[in-house]
Amino acid sequence: MGNFRIYWLCFYFLKLTHPFGRGSSVKKMWIFLCLISLFLLFLKVGYLDQPNRRRSKEEEKLQTRGEHHSYSLDLRISASLGVPTRYNVVYITLNSKRLKPTHIGGAVKSKLRTKMRRKAIYASITQRKRPGLEPNAGQINGSAALQTFWKEGFSAKSSNDGTASRPDSNIRIYSQKAPPWFSAEDIESMRFLADAKVLQMKELDRTAVKPLLMFESARRGPLVSPKQLKRTNACRGQCGIIHSSVDNTEVFAFHLDRVLGLNRTLPAVSRKFGSLHDSQVYQVVLWDASLYPKDPAAGSASVRITWREYQNFLTQRCWHRNGIPKSDSGCSSIHYSEWSKLALFDFLLQIHNRLDPSCCGFRPRQEDACAGHPAACKNQENLQLRNIFHREHDLRHLVFTDNKGYFDRNEDNLDFRLLEGIKELPEQAVSVVRMRKLRERLLQSLFLDKVYWESQGGREGIDKLIDVIEKRAKVLLAYINAHGIKVISMND
Repeated sequence: MGNFRIYWLCFYFLKLTHPFGRGSSVKKMWIFLCLISLFLLFLKVGYLDQPNRRRSKEEEKLQTRGEHHSYSLDLRISASLGVPTRYNVVYITLNSKRLKPTHIGGAVKSKLRTKMRRKAIYASITQRKRPGLEPNAGQINGSAALQTFWKEGFSAKSSNDGTASRPDSNIRIYSQKAPPWFSAEDIESMRFLADAKVLQMKELDRTAVKPLLMFESARRGPLVSPKQLKRTNACRGQCGIIHSSVDNTEVFAFHLDRVLGLNRTLPAVSRKFGSLHDSQVYQVVLWDASLYPKDPAAGSASVRITWREYQNFLTQRCWHRNGIPKSDSGCSSIHYSEWSKLALFDFLLQIHNRLDPSCCGFRPRQEDACAGHPAACKNQENLQLRNIFHREHDLRHLVFTDNKGYFDRNEDNLDFRLLEGIKELPEQAVSVVRMRKLRERLLQSLFLDKVYWESQGGREGIDKLIDVIEKRAKVLLAYINAHGIKVISMND
């Protein structure tokens, strides 16, 4: 084929130059150079065309072969190099570092990133010199490595500060930290009440009051002196008080107290007890032995005062700014700001059994527990206040217990007697209401208690309870403005 081309070119060249034999020398030179250029171009095209033809023939042969042969060829290559097969992609990617692009934000094209990643993977494999793998071995190891990865990731998150949610706990904390209005002791107490194993249940008799139902766990409680342990003899470990399944305000009161920054209630959660065999949801409150300096039968450390004495405490502003009251002021050991916190808390929940036990400030119903109503209201100055508690070692601050609130009381029948005599209210609590963060924080807080959240009908039921509190909060703000009540900082 090559010789024929040469002969053909020579014949064409002679035939072309014959008419120009008599031309000038310059003209002959230009014609000669053009012919040589054409000759060289023709040879170059023929040379490049030969590899293309060879390649096309090889492709035709490859197309006639089956897919099985190509797959077996890949397997032989991978086996010879000690490289896992394509079914072991999980195993490969888990044991190789991902090559990040130079510029974040998609500046590097995806195809280029994929190509660079593959090179890095196979480079790391060849450096490690992995031996040959058995069929499906990489898939099994890859799954195990993937499970280990998720377990390590979960444990790393949950062990951040000890507040993350535990898989078997009824206290749900899915973020890195619990809401800031809860202390570490609050979270620990809530988890104890919700998840602790119950060893025994027993009743504690009290004078002129219904007995307490207590459960005791194997968990050890805070250290107490032998003298205190001997005289209480009620709980030798860590215990909780079981309240009626009908009342559902103890848990809500606890969360409202923490959201407002008052920190005067005992931790409370909702819980079911398999030993009671009734599938009821009970309100469980943490047992605090310091509220019973002698024993439960003798009664708690309550402050016994009348309505007149209480109003005098507010007028005298006893212990305000840690000032020592005069000897003839008639002040008790309770700090002045404690009464303001109690009044605000009781008004939002309409708890009348402390400051208005005879129901003199509203129209009671038949089912409301009112002491001596309506005869007692005729002599209101001498009415005895009830359920005013403080700890044995902390006589300045109150403890809000027996928080039986009412969500079904209309706005036109609210007990404003709870706010009578109050001239100042805590700034932190009022600011939560004014900034309209009450609903958001209550939802976030109540969601932690899984059993309580579900027992109230989920988000829909919780929203109804918060609606009631928000309406009362608006009434409270109007009352503050109408009566010129000061909002001051109360961090005592």
